[in-house]
Amino acid sequence: MGHGMTRILYLGDIIPTRSETFVYREIFALRKRGVLIDTASLHAPEYGLGDTELDDLAASSLPIYPRGFLRIVLDAVSEVIQRPLQSFKTLAQVFSDSLFGGDLNLERRLKLLWQGVASLSLASRVRVLEVKHIHAHFAHVPTTLAMYTAMQLNVGFSFTGHAVDIFPNRTLLTEKVQRAKFVACISEWHRDFYRSLFQREDEDLVIVRCGVDSSLYEITPAPFGEVFELLAVGRLVEKKGFDTLLRALIWIGKENLSPIHLTLVGDGPLRNELENMASQLPAHISVTLTGDTPNQVIMEKMATADLFVLPCSVTSSGDRDGIPVVLMEAMVHGRCVIAGDLEAIRELVRDDVSGVIVPLGDPVILGQEIESLRSDRLRMERLGRGARARVEEEFDIHLNAQRLAQRFTREG
Repeated sequence: MGHGMTRILYLGDIIPTRSETFVYREIFALRKRGVLIDTASLHAPEYGLGDTELDDLAASSLPIYPRGFLRIVLDAVSEVIQRPLQSFKTLAQVFSDSLFGGDLNLERRLKLLWQGVASLSLASRVRVLEVKHIHAHFAHVPTTLAMYTAMQLNVGFSFTGHAVDIFPNRTLLTEKVQRAKFVACISEWHRDFYRSLFQREDEDLVIVRCGVDSSLYEITPAPFGEVFELLAVGRLVEKKGFDTLLRALIWIGKENLSPIHLTLVGDGPLRNELENMASQLPAHISVTLTGDTPNQVIMEKMATADLFVLPCSVTSSGDRDGIPVVLMEAMVHGRCVIAGDLEAIRELVRDDVSGVIVPLGDPVILGQEIESLRSDRLRMERLGRGARARVEEEFDIHLNAQRLAQRFTREG
């Protein structure tokens, strides 16, 4: 019985989706530990991710907004009629938050009212499941619905925050840290950040890393062929720093005539800009932009690259990465990685121990580090072994699922 006595509702923006491997991996790892998990997806689940288990997850996830305006309102009205007192308390909290809550501009204050209605709708639909706790991934809208739905069901809620949701899109974050039964912190930096908003004990700010299953992958040797193979993976947006990577390759092209090939996996609004930059590279440096790619294919590419690079950046709006899972995916294969110097990333990539840390937005230093590693195979192999060891030590999905399952058990 154990963990299975606690039924958890997992709520996310899209469950599953290609770009959030850490969410569905966590769900699967918890289920293997006997935790009963149902899932709800704010937007339509994504199908065709190259795995039947993911298609099954998509089919079983309860869609929230795709239900449509009229049905959501009717659900909410039914909930109010059947449970008027509790509904009044929940809607009073929603209204109070919309007036006095933090981190809300006028547009978000108005949206909060609709999110309250959607929460009543969700509560009416999941009550039959008899969930004992609600956990949300991403601290903005998914956690808003988790908070109000939990209030309506008279259960607790918790959440995992990441990056965009706690920086530019942050909403009622202080209130959520205060009201949650606990907060799952993907890094020590996140824990300190939440504590700066509202003082909580360590047991309520639980370190639960996003992770990978290290038992599924073996260390693979870097090919070190005639062409040096670089790999970068991520959404093509400013905070990933891929423009810095391409500028570094332009610098390298002026210093060294040895061939380099970069595979850049992902899609996004900066694709045209990055393609234009790639067209300016000299002939001995080539770039392939693959677009969106199934995770299984990405993992295969991790195993055949020489070096993985994720330069990162902090945008003008404050958006930045947390601890990108793609770094863990490269490191579990024993790849040497170069990553931008962000506070949370330092907990995964320890400079010259489990990878290389470079300053943000400096293409010359990044280029120098790529060249230094290209000329020192022994150092790359040492850092690759250190990378694998760091993942096994702290970022294995089963280790972190155990931490989360133990905390869920307390909420049962």
